Amino acid sequence: MASRVTGTVTGTTALGTGRMFTATPPTAVVSSRICWPATTSGRTGKTQPPTAPAGRFAKDEFDVNLDADTVTCPNGETTTIRRGVDGDGIAYFGEACTDCPLRAQCTTARDGRTIRVGRHEQRLADARRQQQDPAWVADYRATRPKVERKLGHLMRRKHGGRRARMRGTPKIDADFNLLATAHNLARLAVLGARSTTTGWAVATA
Repeated sequence: MASRVTGTVTGTTALGTGRMFTATPPTAVVSSRICWPATTSGRTGKTQPPTAPAGRFAKDEFDVNLDADTVTCPNGETTTIRRGVDGDGIAYFGEACTDCPLRAQCTTARDGRTIRVGRHEQRLADARRQQQDPAWVADYRATRPKVERKLGHLMRRKHGGRRARMRGTPKIDADFNLLATAHNLARLAVLGARSTTTGWAVATA
């Protein structure tokens, strides 16, 4: 059985996706910190709250019932989530929006409001709930500046961090991985990292 690790990698909102949280067993998530198996470190990513344009009702003001697979709007109308083969779904309110007294606060769409419910909806809801924990907030605030600073290092020179230097996703992915590897090696050199009989070690003052 793969063992858990104690290290944690903290990332920006790019790590706070349903797919990322669901990449591990449900029991592996504690305070939005994912414990990855074998040699991969844990990761913490912030999940963004739902938003809506012009201050209209956001998704979190709708009652998403995953057990019944329904969504209820702020006006009390309930509709079924229509799922695709991949598990993602959409709740269409359609005609219920026609004479709704709250329509102006909800949508300007001709066909009424729709709510997208992804296959990872429960994991995202759990992560947002965990993010209300004061201990989680304190940990994230203490670590996030380090992450942003490293992203800034990748962007500050014209070597592919801000703009792709080639065409095609596979080539761009390989190029950015090369860039990240170069930065990691440079950082290890600054730290005086060296291989020992018991593993890697860094120089001490």
